[in-house]
Amino acid sequence: MRWPTPSPAACGARAMAVDVAYDGDTGHEKALVTRYDVVVLDRDLPGMSGDGLCAEIVASGATTRVLMLTASGTLADKVDGLSRGADDYLAKPFDFPELVARCRALGRRATPAVPPLLVAGDVALDPARRTVRRADRPVELTRKEFGVLEVLLGAGGAVVSSEELLERVWDENADPFTTTVRVTVMTLRKKLGDPGVIETVVGAGYRVPAAG
Repeated sequence: MRWPTPSPAACGARAMAVDVAYDGDTGHEKALVTRYDVVVLDRDLPGMSGDGLCAEIVASGATTRVLMLTASGTLADKVDGLSRGADDYLAKPFDFPELVARCRALGRRATPAVPPLLVAGDVALDPARRTVRRADRPVELTRKEFGVLEVLLGAGGAVVSSEELLERVWDENADPFTTTVRVTVMTLRKKLGDPGVIETVVGAGYRVPAAG
């Protein structure tokens, strides 16, 4: 649901997937069923106004970013558009490369760039920085130990089988009868210290209980 000032074919050539709505009501319907990264929104839409649609998108709590288009480029109009919740504002006429650049910049803001911190009790794993801490002390882990802990913490308390750990931390060619997962979990437990963090579920695998 992006206003067709640039054609869908032109955007497609720049690796953008584009939906088009020619009025505010249709745009509203599309926005209800699809999570868009960026909406390029003309303020002068027939049906539901661009201002009204912008307010609906913002009120929905979606991470969608809104780029407002208008024929009026006065400072007062820009301030008014931004005050309604728009993330950026572009006056007509404009150069297509500038529109593309602004859409790409807004798109990067629509999705969090840093993975969330994985936490269970006093254990915290930062996937972006590749660090692990227990309480106030850093825990130095090998790549495989880090991978096992990341999978277990990411499971949110669910049991993860040895086979799944092999597939996700090692690769699909790992020997399913190897003891490498058991040995890695054993050394990981030692490094994390007491009280124990990783539970063994007999016949099923391992889990890190979610904090309750």
